[in-house]
Amino acid sequence: MELELEMEDVTIIQVQEDAHDSQDTMLSGERELAIQNAKAYMQTASTKSNLSLYEHLARVLTKILDERPNNAVDVFEDISKDMKRSMFVKKLDTLREERDLSLAIKLAEIQKDLFFRPEEEREQEEEVMESPLPNIMELAYYFEQAGIGLSQEEMYRIFLALKFLVDSQPLQRCRFWGKILGIGANYLVAEVEFREGEDEGELEEEGEELEKEGIEDVDAEEKEGEEQDEPPKSTYKPPPVIPKEEAGSGTNRYTYFVCTEPGKPWIKLPAVTPTQIVAARKIKKFLTGQLDAPVISYPPFPGTEINYLRAQIARISAGTQVSPTGFYQFGEEEAEEEEGAIRENYEENPDFEGLPLAEMIESLSSWVHHTQHILPQGRCSWFNPVQKDEEEFEEMEEEEREEEPDEPEPEVGPPLLTPLSEDIEINDTPPWATKLSSTLVPQYAIAVLRSILWPGAYAFGIG
Repeated sequence: MELELEMEDVTIIQVQEDAHDSQDTMLSGERELAIQNAKAYMQTASTKSNLSLYEHLARVLTKILDERPNNAVDVFEDISKDMKRSMFVKKLDTLREERDLSLAIKLAEIQKDLFFRPEEEREQEEEVMESPLPNIMELAYYFEQAGIGLSQEEMYRIFLALKFLVDSQPLQRCRFWGKILGIGANYLVAEVEFREGEDEGELEEEGEELEKEGIEDVDAEEKEGEEQDEPPKSTYKPPPVIPKEEAGSGTNRYTYFVCTEPGKPWIKLPAVTPTQIVAARKIKKFLTGQLDAPVISYPPFPGTEINYLRAQIARISAGTQVSPTGFYQFGEEEAEEEEGAIRENYEENPDFEGLPLAEMIESLSSWVHHTQHILPQGRCSWFNPVQKDEEEFEEMEEEEREEEPDEPEPEVGPPLLTPLSEDIEINDTPPWATKLSSTLVPQYAIAVLRSILWPGAYAFGIG
């Protein structure tokens, strides 16, 4: 009986082992099937790149095992990107290659004409002619000594762009006014003065035509409104419009051209009006780089960005164009004028020998403004808004004469060539700061003047 029991136990153990073997076989089959399904999924090719994840991981792991980089887990993504980039093949047309349309290539195409020299100029090399354009590279060198300005490459391209402007316009004087930064593009500004009788007022004529068209449209609308039921009329009289200053005087003394990049066409800015200057003083706006962009602000600005840019140029010029005391002087005609008259013209002093650097650094009285101050009215010379001709005054009725307001007090600003020491302080801070370009080699340094009111405006004196 004992032997029979032992045999039964052995049989039971063998049956259990066979059951475990069959279960392992079933599990291994399921695993193999799952592995095959996963492998088939990873070998599925992409519809975009025609690559499979299985092949890509195999290449990445092979490269990692071959190169064995340090911290492989940190550079795994970079290696994956490099492998994808190496597998990319650009499709090129067999007949014509695709042009590179990057921004650098487009700009190079535009600026290519700046470096082209026509044969006529080569033939006239021996003839030395006076140019209205100063040596901008020399000015850039001195500004570089002060640690400001643009790079030499950019300044040279600007120099060539200004030369192109001088060759295409009848200019008597031309200088690089500066660079104004914008959100979408920057503005390169050129300050020019036309020869006598050759100032082309195309933009001004267009502006006058647009104003006339606008007035005609308003008159037509008023006539249409009069045909209908007339509403009660208002007795409000708007303030008189202050006229702009004539070309060659005041805020319109010089003409300005702008472009966004050297090589692009120069665009002439229109004359500025007092209304635009007054409105520009009340708002702060970033420039967009598009001259036809609207200026959305409160109070509203009367014009687009081209007018706002011109108003800001007038304000900056009036406040930051300075020179050492004695560099300019009034001519004989200006000196003979009456004491109350406003002096607008000056000339360079041939006897000026320069000022010591220490004097230009220590005292703001060594510098003067050589551009007229802009009055609160928006003009350099005050205009009486209630002034009328004798004929108009005689035509007025007695009631209108009684209702006529009293004449306002004339606005008076600081005269031309006023020292900087008389400028109003900004929160107990002088509006100007001075320094030497180098304290290590002072005998070869220059005096640098920086505006606090208009950051980015600089002047230098060699001494």
